[in-house]
Amino acid sequence: MDVFDELLRSVRGRGAVFGRSMLWPPWSLRFTDGAYLTFCVPMRGGGWIVPEGGEPRHVGLGEAAIVRGPAPFTFTDDITRGPGAGAREVRWSEGTGGGQDADHELSGPTVLLAAAYDVQAQVPQRLLRVLPPALVVPEGHDCTAMRDYLEVQIAGARPGRQIVLDRLLDWLLVCTLRDWFDRPEAEPPGWYQALGDEVAGPALQAIHEDPAHPWTTAGLAARSGVSRTTLAKRFTELVGEAPVAYLTEWRMTLAADLLNRPELTVAAIARRVGYADAFGFSAAFKRLRGESPSTYRQEAVSRTPARAAAPTA
Repeated sequence: MDVFDELLRSVRGRGAVFGRSMLWPPWSLRFTDGAYLTFCVPMRGGGWIVPEGGEPRHVGLGEAAIVRGPAPFTFTDDITRGPGAGAREVRWSEGTGGGQDADHELSGPTVLLAAAYDVQAQVPQRLLRVLPPALVVPEGHDCTAMRDYLEVQIAGARPGRQIVLDRLLDWLLVCTLRDWFDRPEAEPPGWYQALGDEVAGPALQAIHEDPAHPWTTAGLAARSGVSRTTLAKRFTELVGEAPVAYLTEWRMTLAADLLNRPELTVAAIARRVGYADAFGFSAAFKRLRGESPSTYRQEAVSRTPARAAAPTA
C-alpha cells in the first residue's frame, strides 16, 4: 500500500459545497467551527486567507488553499480591515450545500467552494499536522484540469450530485497536498522524503504493508537488499528514528484509531498490530502514549466528533 494513500484514506468531506458562495465586495467570512482542515477553491475571483497565528495568504482563481485548524480563520477581500472585522460568521453543520445559492449558479464576482474535514483519526494526522497554518498551491499545478468538470457538476442536477462533488473535492485536496510537498518552500516530514529512497523506501513500504509482521532490522534490511547497518543509518538519517522505533510508533498510531471501535477488545487490537498478548501491547502503548489503552478508549468515548459538512452563514 502506498504510504501517502494510507495516511489520507480516511479523510473525507461531506456536503462540501459552500452554501453562500456568491460574494460581492466588501465581504469577509469568519470560519469559527473548529474544522481540523478546510480546503478552499475559488471558482471566481479570489481573496485573502487570514489564519490565526499565521501570515495572510492570497488565493486566486486557479489556485487552491488548505487551512489547518481547529483555530478560526477569515476569508476576506481586504486584509486591511483586520481579521474578523465586520465578518459574517460561518459554521459547519449537518446537511448539504445550497443556502442562498440553491440554483448552483456561479455568477458572483467571487465564488468560493469549501470542504471541511474532521480528521480526528490519528493516522492522517501524522501527515496533516506538519502543514503550515495556511498554504496555497499556485495555478499550474496538475489539479487545475478538474475545475471545468467541477463547474459542470455544480450546475447539474443529476442524482448523487452532492456525493460526486464531495469526492471531487477530496481528489483535489489529495492532489493539492501532493503538489505542496513537492514545492521548495514545503517542509515535508522525514518519512515522505524516505519514500523514494532506494534504501529506506522499501523498508518503509514493508512496514506499512504489514505492520503486524514481526519485523526486525535484519528483516527490513533484507527487503531493501542492504546490510542492517546500512539500513539503520540511512533510515535514521531520513526518517529521524530507527526502523524498529518507527514500526512501534506506527503500530501505536493504528491502535489508537482501532481503540475507537468498541466491538474490538484490547487483545484483538493487540493481535492486529503485531503483539501476541494484550499485556505487551498495553505496556508499549502506555510507554509511547502516556496512558493505557483502556484509559485512552474511555477518553475517546467522551470526545465529541467534529462535524464535516456544508457551512451555513
